[in-house]
Amino acid sequence: MSEPLKLDVEGVVREKTGGKAPRLLVWFLKKILHEDIFNKFFREHPDLKDFEFAREVTYGLLGATVSIEGTENIPKTSDPLFFVSNHPLGGLDGMIIALMLGEHRNYNVRVIVNEFLMAIKPLQGIFIPVHVGGKQSREQVEGLNKLYESNYDIMTFPSGKCSRRIDGKIQDPMWRKSFVQKAVEYKRDVVPIYFEGQNSKFFYNLAYWRTKLGIKQNIEMLFLADEMFKSYGKHFVVHVGKPIPYTTFDNSRTAPEWAEYVRKQIYQIKGRTEQ
Repeated sequence: MSEPLKLDVEGVVREKTGGKAPRLLVWFLKKILHEDIFNKFFREHPDLKDFEFAREVTYGLLGATVSIEGTENIPKTSDPLFFVSNHPLGGLDGMIIALMLGEHRNYNVRVIVNEFLMAIKPLQGIFIPVHVGGKQSREQVEGLNKLYESNYDIMTFPSGKCSRRIDGKIQDPMWRKSFVQKAVEYKRDVVPIYFEGQNSKFFYNLAYWRTKLGIKQNIEMLFLADEMFKSYGKHFVVHVGKPIPYTTFDNSRTAPEWAEYVRKQIYQIKGRTEQ
């Protein structure tokens, strides 16, 4: 039996503050990060990793249920694919989609994630890290290139961060263009996914006022673990759209325009799969 993972909020605070750990701050962070619940889970499941770990967190720890619409749109081909999705939740949606693709694509999928999520060691086998909003390290660039060249399916959230309230609607911010460029370069068809779900009003209000006040630090990310537990027992629906051949992305539009085209297609999937 391996040594169980342990979340040590106080230790992290001490490391970041040069040995100081204000009691109120530590108490607050332990609460919103659910340190006690996670550590109990880690102790009870010390050997779980990758898809098994994601499955136990999703269906066991969080009691979620899932249904999938449009599974006939998931190609049966062995050719490696690009799966792209909106990002409404910021964590649980990624695990659910990874599990879905694993079940339908022989667990041959890797997920591109924010480098901070690599702290979740049991998921390091299926996560590929990127530095969101900045320049990639040499190791990250090499890791991504190896992934693109591999036979693994790739799952990514092109927004780079979870949905916010934009123009009165909960939706992703502008998608990054890289998935379009890499789909063409490596001849990977793109399969669009729409994930039904929302975080709490508190989360969206915090994001709004943080931006309004000009605070650059994405402080609402601290609450994503808490948002995940607010989803306890919820039912989620995942809609899979028809594959988009990589040859679609021609010179009639720029890469950012094609990314926006696919983004808009994502938000139309729900209606089409319910017809």
